[in-house]
Amino acid sequence: MDIQLLRAFYAAAQEGSLSKAAQRLNFAQSNVTQKIQQLEADLGTQLFYRHNRGITLTASGQILQTYVEKILHIVQEARAAVGDSAKPAGPLAIGALETTAAIRLPALLTDYHREHPAVDFSLVTGMTEQHVNDVLHYQLNGAFVTGPVEHPELMQEHVVDEELVLVTPASHPPVDSIRDAGLRTILAFKAGCSYRARMNLLLQEQGLIPDKLMEFASIETIIACVSAGLGISLMPRSIVAEPSEQGRIRCHDVAGKHAILKTVFIRRKDALETPALTAFLSAVRAHFA
Repeated sequence: MDIQLLRAFYAAAQEGSLSKAAQRLNFAQSNVTQKIQQLEADLGTQLFYRHNRGITLTASGQILQTYVEKILHIVQEARAAVGDSAKPAGPLAIGALETTAAIRLPALLTDYHREHPAVDFSLVTGMTEQHVNDVLHYQLNGAFVTGPVEHPELMQEHVVDEELVLVTPASHPPVDSIRDAGLRTILAFKAGCSYRARMNLLLQEQGLIPDKLMEFASIETIIACVSAGLGISLMPRSIVAEPSEQGRIRCHDVAGKHAILKTVFIRRKDALETPALTAFLSAVRAHFA
């Protein structure tokens, strides 16, 4: 089975469009179409439905996509494995929660880049659910996520515990429980955020329903809106310590089992540990020891 046919198929499957797949591969669209038709002929089955909006995988195409994803990753690993240098180099894609990236990683990444300048490092921020999916599908070499993560294809290492605090406007009186904060507007990241999920648990245990839930895309916006009196939020103490000291907001302890969230680093069990990843894991362990 020709690897170029598989690359054309995989690009088309991901893009949902032959023209976008051609742009991604820097091929003529007719070339991509020809390769997919050849692959369909070789396998004796239709891989895509063609329609006005683009293309959609058939049942056979969906099955093949899973295998092709693994095949292309193995090819990439093989090239790395037979390389003649053990020096960390080449691409390394790591995912992280936005709060972890902002508070826990800057010094680590600076030291890593200084020690291994030949590594083409990329950091992707997002939610735990998306990072887990991207690691499973070989889109990331590893990721810092909220744990524990239970999946048979993944391994995890504990990194750090994050203490969660209830964040209110600076003028808010002391809070002993979430009930004391009143049924006001909750400010949170989009669905899939671990802090939002923990806030929901706190509210459910108290039988509370907030007046309103507002979603935001950045830490800074949530903090600014809490400071202005728009609502309250639940965030790691590490991320709100500075604005709290500045008197912009007020932090209140969260009692009991919901006060701590564990951050873990996940990666695939079957993935090749490249020199770049090995060096990064060593740096992570030393930094968070």
